[in-house]
Amino acid sequence: MIKDFTKLRIVFMGTPEFAVASLDALVKAGCQVVAVITAPDKLAGRGMQLQQSAVKKYAVENNLPVLQPEKLKNPDFLAQLHSLHADMQIVVAFRMLPELVWNMPPMGTINVHGSLLPQYRGAAPINWAVINGEKETGVTTFKLKHEIDTGDILLQESFAIGDNETAGEVHDRMKEIGANLLVKTVKGLADGSLVERPQASMLNGQWSIGEPGTADTPSPPKHAPKIFTDTCKIDCNKTVAEVHNLIRGLSPFPGAFTFLKGKMMKIYKSEPQDRGALSDLDHKEAAVKIIPADQTSPAVYSDGKTFLKFACADGFILVKELQLEGKKRMMVEDFLRGYRFE
Repeated sequence: MIKDFTKLRIVFMGTPEFAVASLDALVKAGCQVVAVITAPDKLAGRGMQLQQSAVKKYAVENNLPVLQPEKLKNPDFLAQLHSLHADMQIVVAFRMLPELVWNMPPMGTINVHGSLLPQYRGAAPINWAVINGEKETGVTTFKLKHEIDTGDILLQESFAIGDNETAGEVHDRMKEIGANLLVKTVKGLADGSLVERPQASMLNGQWSIGEPGTADTPSPPKHAPKIFTDTCKIDCNKTVAEVHNLIRGLSPFPGAFTFLKGKMMKIYKSEPQDRGALSDLDHKEAAVKIIPADQTSPAVYSDGKTFLKFACADGFILVKELQLEGKKRMMVEDFLRGYRFE
């Protein structure tokens, strides 16, 4: 048993900014990161210049060896990976690994997942937790195995989600919580103090609650599939709460959208309002502009200066920050100063 976690040879795999926090925490804790594996550089931006991943930028700045395989089953890459003699691999926001990669190190491959597994297995756990109006989420470290996000749990930490908090804000808090949890996980595995706990699983059509000491779930786990364009379209036949949660669950990326006079309007921040927010006085005020609903757009109400809101099944969504097709993202007051209602 390795008692000193700094003696472990670790290979880190990750790509976006979310993963940088975990890599930085490992480095600052004194862990021996023998290599960093990340996505190949890609052409991006207006000038179509080669762009490095956030993880590669960090690795280069901190003199960590970097591998960028196109294919994870490439024999040359597998030979390089094997030559590193890693005790453990750590995966944070990376692509799916083939078994011959995740099963290579003797201590296994550890993943940091942005939910309280077995809840929200899948590609977009932060988004779906917010979209579904959850009051709590968390981070899980677990060991990879064949089925996605089903491996034995090592550590978990939960935290509250604010009523108006966006997925981006949850993401920023979660990456720091996850980074600290990862370091605790590595230390616990090194000194043998961590006990792996199996997740709840389906047995004969029923979800097992688990034995004492296992990761229990009181109901079938909710899923977190990839976000598609259809997911992002606002349905104004739904309740205010559902629409508000969709908006904040998709903010800042990819953004929930509706249409304003035929142009796509992405909404990044909103406030829910009940039916009383549009009083008879509002209807009588000449200053209030009303754009009737059509096949693609909800009914929109605005005074042309300070507010813009649209109707839902049981109330209104007050738009606070938006981006109209062809325009930049801005606060609603700035948008209304340059927008002309017919």
